[in-house]
Amino acid sequence: MNFDIQLFAENVQTTLSAGLSAEMKTFYDMTLIDEAQANLVHDQFGQKRPIPANGGKVIEFRKFAPLAKATTPLTEGVTPDGKQLSVSTVTATVSQYGDYITQSDMLELTALDNTILESAKLLGRQAGATLDTVVRNVLHSGTNVMYAEKKTDAGTEEVLSRADLDENCVITVELIQRAVAKLRAQNAPTINGKYVGIVHPYVAYDLMRDPEWIDAHKYAQPENLYEGEIGEIAGVRFVQTTEAKIYGNEGGLAVFGTLILGDGAYGVTEVNGGGLEIIVKQRGSSGAADPLDQRSSVGWKAIKTAELLIENYLVRIESVSPRFSASAKEN
Repeated sequence: MNFDIQLFAENVQTTLSAGLSAEMKTFYDMTLIDEAQANLVHDQFGQKRPIPANGGKVIEFRKFAPLAKATTPLTEGVTPDGKQLSVSTVTATVSQYGDYITQSDMLELTALDNTILESAKLLGRQAGATLDTVVRNVLHSGTNVMYAEKKTDAGTEEVLSRADLDENCVITVELIQRAVAKLRAQNAPTINGKYVGIVHPYVAYDLMRDPEWIDAHKYAQPENLYEGEIGEIAGVRFVQTTEAKIYGNEGGLAVFGTLILGDGAYGVTEVNGGGLEIIVKQRGSSGAADPLDQRSSVGWKAIKTAELLIENYLVRIESVSPRFSASAKEN
């Protein structure tokens, strides 16, 4: 599967000040896209629900409750009582994000590097990480949580809170299997026949040492892989990202949050025409605000939100990595 930046930006735009050619516009625009792409992992499995331009800032997702089984036999010639649809709603409000870099004429004239290009690269990385984090934080707000069990000399001990996790609480294949069983018991649909896991590289290190692990290149062609996909185990296809959530606990250890999710667990939305936009302002474009033509700027802005739709379709596993939890930092 070729991953597309348009998951965050249905209409990537470039706003130009006077003096910037069309060729320059395309070059800087593509620079922003390329640099943002690597971080867009959490967004790719959500239901896409764009809001039309001038359609307001709030979107309403509607959920229909399932019907109970009709196990009572029909009476001949008698019309039974029917059912009414039961509808609940989930609303999400979009927000705008963005940042910019200002540089002086002296920097432009004396720097050895193309500072506008370097600024676009830095802002592209920032945009990708920012929008990915917006989605990630919503996914981690769910309450469907499992904690890695504590290994002891006597066997294993159940852990009931993040605060009680220690260096012996490592993610295991058996724990992933339990998460899968939980999703299946809640009728969570799969994504292309498998559930998907979003995992930090440090947790992936622990999983990939298991003999049941299958590397991604052994079961899929590159064009059929998700962005960041590394392999499969226990019926879950895993994508890794350094933006996977890291918590701290009272023991001073980094706790890693691994998401196991099914189709339709969450939705992402934006306003059409307000996806990801790069804005380049040349020196001299600010009028009286820059009377000596001393400043130029490069920036980006985007409109984004995400919302949990069916919490039972997502399980968060919290675990510790013996090799890395002592040094990893919260994000």
